[in-house]
Amino acid sequence: MTTTGQEEFTLDTAAELASAERKSEIQGKSPWALAGRRLRRNYVALTFLAIFLLVVTCCLLAPVYVSQVSHISPNDVRTGATVVENGKKVHVISQGSTKIVNGVPQIVFGGIPLGPQYGAAGGQYILGADELGRDIATRLLYGGRNSLFIGATSAAICTTLSVILALLSGYFEGIVDWIISRFFDLIWAFPVVLLGIALGTALSVSGFHQGPINISGTSLWIPIGVISFVFIPYIGRPLRGQVLALRNREFIEAAIAQGAGPVRIMFSELLPNLASSVLVLFTLIVANCILTEVALSYLGAGVHLPNPSWGTMIQEGSDRLSTDPALSLFPGIAIALAVLSLNVFGDGLRDALDPRAKIRIEHG
Repeated sequence: MTTTGQEEFTLDTAAELASAERKSEIQGKSPWALAGRRLRRNYVALTFLAIFLLVVTCCLLAPVYVSQVSHISPNDVRTGATVVENGKKVHVISQGSTKIVNGVPQIVFGGIPLGPQYGAAGGQYILGADELGRDIATRLLYGGRNSLFIGATSAAICTTLSVILALLSGYFEGIVDWIISRFFDLIWAFPVVLLGIALGTALSVSGFHQGPINISGTSLWIPIGVISFVFIPYIGRPLRGQVLALRNREFIEAAIAQGAGPVRIMFSELLPNLASSVLVLFTLIVANCILTEVALSYLGAGVHLPNPSWGTMIQEGSDRLSTDPALSLFPGIAIALAVLSLNVFGDGLRDALDPRAKIRIEHG
């Protein structure tokens, strides 16, 4: 078909135009891709994520620091050792002596730990020594390994249990929802630290021995189990509310109509819709678990000596705040960096996944 003064328009021409139009269409992006783009633009959140990863990396390299720099194990007591400072031998723990003042002999009591050396001792005691002559820098790194391991592991266990309980409660409703909700309320009724102290103290005395599970009272799995237990309702309750809101949506009714069972619906339909909230809550709960571990260890219900942790280091240095504040200052700085960086990154992650969300972890 032709027209005067116009080019011939055929079916092949229409196909070419349609093909060109399809190429110019705007390609849609998944919600995860959009969230990743928003997160990449949040430079503050990424900066604090880098700080947290730096803290984690330093702690993971603790064995390298011991073998290549300090050559002192975290529990190596060296009260009578000496180091070279400005060409002179100096005791790690000061020795008692007698000096003459105005012709009168006076006793100078010893027992003062060595202060920070900043490399003057060949890599040893860069941050000083504690009251037993142990290297603070070495114990800081190994204590960070324990604190971060307890925080991350307890958060992972807590999140997994909370998701399962929230799915069961929100999907089945009825008596199942009532039992799980009362379980959440029971834990929620106690302050986190007080409940953690009670459970941690009881289990640290006798350990946990049930069937094939035998855990000694000094094991790190005791504070891990206690912390993961006390935080269950702080994740489970908000997730249960989201499951109840999704329970009567059209896609759930369609899955039921197609013959999908409860397990498939919970883990194939409901869980993907909770993924963003679970990810944000996990990031925030890790910081809370680290702080709880520090509090329990400081009060003697968490990590037990001689195992180092940031909490036990602060507790050991609390008696020398006026004379040797470095004993508590350096673990305090490490705690502040780790917890602050996790909280800031968690807020940025929440804003990236859902800018309108108001996810918070509130302590009862």
